[in-house]
Amino acid sequence: MRGFNRAIIAGNLTKDPDLRYTVNKRAYARFGVAVNYRYKNNNGEYQEGTDYINVVAWGPLGETCGKYLKKGSPVLIEGRISSRSYEANDGSGRKYVTEVNADNMIMLGSREQGSYSASPSGSDYSSAGEYTPSDDDFGKSIGESGFGGGFSSGFTPDTNNIPGGNSEGDIPF
Repeated sequence: MRGFNRAIIAGNLTKDPDLRYTVNKRAYARFGVAVNYRYKNNNGEYQEGTDYINVVAWGPLGETCGKYLKKGSPVLIEGRISSRSYEANDGSGRKYVTEVNADNMIMLGSREQGSYSASPSGSDYSSAGEYTPSDDDFGKSIGESGFGGGFSSGFTPDTNNIPGGNSEGDIPF
């Protein structure tokens, strides 16, 4: 059986992204996202809580995060949960890390804060792999143009292969 691993988190950055490059010159950005939630305690009273989630974004998405995100930025991250371990430099033994490897990012701030979305495989990137936001990118957030605002997969359904579909692009449901 093949598993399913997707995470979608929305919150605020806990610090500025740490943008670095591997020895092969591949960019990556590490940052934390604070996600607030509400729950009822044993007495039935509402309490506030916060989860702090580590995120890593690779390649052009990492460069975009490093360039445009700042501490406190409201953001939505979609990715997969990843676990890894390493030997600590101080000799204290093996360390274990769980983080979200980002596939997509949407800035949820206002137009003045530069709201837009970025995806490493979407059409938002030029052939050089660098993301340059355009005027159309600003102001996109959840609810304005469907979930994810500016997610761009490049997918166009082929309705000719759907029973009952036709060349005008009608989907039969």
